Amino acid sequence: MERSQYLRRADECLERVAKWLERFDPDEVDFSTTDGVVTIEFPDRARYVLNRQTAADQMWLAAGARAFHYDWSDERGAWVDDRDGHELCARIAEAVSAKIGRQVGF
Repeated sequence: MERSQYLRRADECLERVAKWLERFDPDEVDFSTTDGVVTIEFPDRARYVLNRQTAADQMWLAAGARAFHYDWSDERGAWVDDRDGHELCARIAEAVSAKIGRQVGF
């Protein structure tokens, strides 16, 4: 993928995740954004970090003690884990659900 296309897709992903996080009560899930990074924060001070990894043309998610690396899949139209093939947004919803103790969809 060309660099400009990667950056566009990565930024769209970050914006989509930030928009999704806006629906939560900040006392339950809060977030902040900086260039290329969305930090998801919880009341117990745990932080999950989603960021673009430009050198690898990937999106990386650090959630708890786990780290995931995602490549863009034209076929699926989504960021897909480079190990087991799960989609990034599904993993974020799963991780947030586990942390706040209730099921949330993306």
